[in-house]
Amino acid sequence: MPKYLIEASYSAEGAKGLMKRGGTARRAEVQKMVESLGGRLDAFYFVFGENDVHVILDLPENLTAAAISLAVMSTGAEDRLGATVIDQKLSCVVHVRVESALE
Repeated sequence: MPKYLIEASYSAEGAKGLMKRGGTARRAEVQKMVESLGGRLDAFYFVFGENDVHVILDLPENLTAAAISLAVMSTGAEDRLGATVIDQKLSCVVHVRVESALE
């Protein structure tokens, strides 16, 4: 399965939810969603800087990655979500960026 690097930035509502329920709960939600779509959560990191989260996923194909991106963005928890798709042979890198309509 191809690997996807997801970089996301929380909205104000997303940050409030994170503070209320904690980082472990957020990671568990992501893992449950990814596994229900036939993928695997490889890594989940909270980071400093432009992004708040870096996630590495193994997913069956691009359509699954797009479904996850839309599902996450529809919650309003993220202001920005970007995905870097890395081919198994590292022969192809594709960058996708999804921005909130609120900006």
